[in-house]
Amino acid sequence: MEKATLGAGCFWCVDTLFRRLNGVLEVTSGYMGGARPNPTYEQVCSGATGHAEVVQIEYDEMQISFAEILEVFFAVHDPTTLNRQGADVGTQYRSVIFYHSEEQREIAELAKKSANESGEFENAIVTEISAAQEYYLAEEYHQDYFNLNPNKGYCAIVIQPKLEKFKKIFKEKLK
Repeated sequence: MEKATLGAGCFWCVDTLFRRLNGVLEVTSGYMGGARPNPTYEQVCSGATGHAEVVQIEYDEMQISFAEILEVFFAVHDPTTLNRQGADVGTQYRSVIFYHSEEQREIAELAKKSANESGEFENAIVTEISAAQEYYLAEEYHQDYFNLNPNKGYCAIVIQPKLEKFKKIFKEKLK
């Protein structure tokens, strides 16, 4: 089992998508990349802790590679906007890959370069690539948020359309 830690805006969206990929065993929402130990959601949302909202993905490398996970990562958010995803603004929503090994760092650098050169994006990719730090599990109500709250406004308006697009693009990689 391998681990990937990614920030791509609100963790509710990213959690929802990665849970549906073949080879993904577990996804949790949390915080990484800041200075304050054991931050709360409110503290992270204030922007004062330096943490990003992230998902930590445990996956079976025999079924899905880190490079494939990054292919999905670059497709499901806008990696060209600094500290912003849609209406969500702040450093906690930054695009970031936290690598857990030198091999992951190399794969992340190559994936970012390939995405930049692909012509898919009008602007340069600003995704940060940083060494993994202490991971703090988000509060229980954030875990598997979409599946537990599909009729809440944010889920219906923001996450559901992303999920439909995701299912079309990555249908061959879905559970």
